[in-house]
Amino acid sequence: MESGGASPFPESRLPTPSNGATKRTKICVYCGSSAGNKPEYVEAARALARAMAAQNIALVYGGGTVGLMGEVAKTLVSLSGPDSVHGIIPEALVRYERDPTYTSKQLNGAKGTHLAVPEESVFGRTTIVKDMHTRKRLMAQEVIEGGPGSGFIALSGGYGTLEELFETATWNQLGIHSKGICVLNINGFYDGILSWINKSVEDGFIHGENKRILVEAKSPEEAITALRDYKVSASVFKLSWNED
Repeated sequence: MESGGASPFPESRLPTPSNGATKRTKICVYCGSSAGNKPEYVEAARALARAMAAQNIALVYGGGTVGLMGEVAKTLVSLSGPDSVHGIIPEALVRYERDPTYTSKQLNGAKGTHLAVPEESVFGRTTIVKDMHTRKRLMAQEVIEGGPGSGFIALSGGYGTLEELFETATWNQLGIHSKGICVLNINGFYDGILSWINKSVEDGFIHGENKRILVEAKSPEEAITALRDYKVSASVFKLSWNED
């Protein structure tokens, strides 16, 4: 979370379309740069992209072209076009989370390095940023500026996926944003996390109402519906983050 008194996401100052049109729904998907070792995880990523395409929902994600990240991005681009996907990736991760097969151009990076930028027609638009904090802030900002039903979905992943998921949940608890957060629980992947939440409520570390900050879905369609119908917990902190 950013330090200082101002919110990183001042919702009261967000722009609205000048023509009165409803802004496009945007979902930030957190997921692994690995495909995992069970086919269900790759299929879940593709199925989520198909469900998003069916409802004209745009994707914001961590910008990788491999693993589950690559699957959800390229599937959605194939169905809805490059404008439907925005990947945001730190410069240091470009060489680890990119498949050079799809490189369309090179950008000059720090210290004279060359950064491979993937083919936009395959993976959508890419923004390369300086660090992880900027990546997470910009992804969240796009969701907060999105239309009705915008929010966050976690597919399966490792440490990075969980770190992003819990930071986003913490921001919700602190009143920094009010968007929905859903874990797409494929193959029981998130059963342990959901059990930990229940244990934390039982032992007094999470207020009972706040167990609903993270909601569970078993299918992509259910996850999208969960974000659309999301209700902020009555127990989140009513803090002001908009003061300079």
